[in-house]
Amino acid sequence: MHRRRRTALVLTAAIAAAAPLLTACGSDAHPGAAAVVGGQRITVAQLEGRVDEIRRAQRAAVPDEAQYQQVLASTSSLTRDTLHNLVLDRVLHRAAQDAGISVTRKEVQQMRTDLEQQAGGAKGLETAWLQKYGIAPAHLDENLQLQLEAQKLAKKLGTDTSQPAFWKALSKASQELRVDLNPRYGAWDVQKSSRVDVKTPWVREVTTSVAGGQPMTS
Repeated sequence: MHRRRRTALVLTAAIAAAAPLLTACGSDAHPGAAAVVGGQRITVAQLEGRVDEIRRAQRAAVPDEAQYQQVLASTSSLTRDTLHNLVLDRVLHRAAQDAGISVTRKEVQQMRTDLEQQAGGAKGLETAWLQKYGIAPAHLDENLQLQLEAQKLAKKLGTDTSQPAFWKALSKASQELRVDLNPRYGAWDVQKSSRVDVKTPWVREVTTSVAGGQPMTS
């Protein structure tokens, strides 16, 4: 798994785990749901809407058609990657809540200011987050809040985001939330708090239209 593409959190390594516990939800059990996290649905429509936002931002950032086609080719798994991010965001937030961690708006704004200075301005930061992590500009602040939650959680645990202790906390949150993925998008590895592909020959690959009229297979 290319974690840099799959999550915009500063989480650089997965834990080496024993046999993973996988969960998956069928379309019959949760019609219209891409995933169910903590009893709350992430609908297919919500997922496709988020993907469309990213594609529109990519299209605006790369007006050259040939270059845009290269972007599409390099992000062909965007739908599944985006769902991974949406689920992991909720898992991390739960882990932070369990640890009594909160993040203020002022902290988010300070982090954004610091990053903008490093990136050469607001536009530079938005472009960097879009290209590296698949985060549309409208959701940048949400992601920065999660970045801070991850940092604070790791600090409270006396570790960093690459170490097993951190991922153990996320695994516990995954179990508490009883993450279910629609099999068309794979399954959720509870131990690693990560989406994984599963062989489901009876499930048709999802194809969705994206901005600019380009088809994309998840």
